[in-house]
Amino acid sequence: MFTGIITDIGEVARVEMRGDLHARINTAYDMATVALGASIACNGICLTVVDKGAGWFDVDISAESIIKTNIMRDGEAWPVGTRLNLERALKLGDELGGHIVSGHVDGVAKVAAMQDEGESTRFEFTAPEALARYIAPKGSVALNGTSLTVNDVKGCHFGVNIIPHTKAHTTWQDVRVGDVVNLEIDTLARYVARLQEFQP
Repeated sequence: MFTGIITDIGEVARVEMRGDLHARINTAYDMATVALGASIACNGICLTVVDKGAGWFDVDISAESIIKTNIMRDGEAWPVGTRLNLERALKLGDELGGHIVSGHVDGVAKVAAMQDEGESTRFEFTAPEALARYIAPKGSVALNGTSLTVNDVKGCHFGVNIIPHTKAHTTWQDVRVGDVVNLEIDTLARYVARLQEFQP
């Protein structure tokens, strides 16, 4: 479980396809404090640490994760040098600064527009129709692992504002119009919608 508060920007150091996808990610985390088998959210994708060393960790990535996320770009999975938003798993007693994020990405949203609004940047996204119904104004979404508040929703389109601090300490400074980002809908919205299906 995560909060959507990014605590490091990692970088893909190596990628291999051997049955599943295997990746090495460089990080500023003190890996001596991270156990093998621990979870780290990488661009919002909950991945398990299968090997580690000073300044790096390895993960295995299933076909399901590749299908649901933005890992694959132009036929290539996570080119070396790709920067990733990282967050270590929530520990009991940690401050919940964002919202509850599972790290189970539901799909991708496409950046339709972006423009500066004061010191912030407004991003407009297009979400898949099947996921758009779970996105509500003033609700929460996780985009590339970042907990964000939805400003407005119009059909399959929704907007968020990213403040300078968030942009400076995440990979949002790299995002451009036309990019696709990992989208995880709010867990609460998912269960409310599911319960409504059973209303008489």
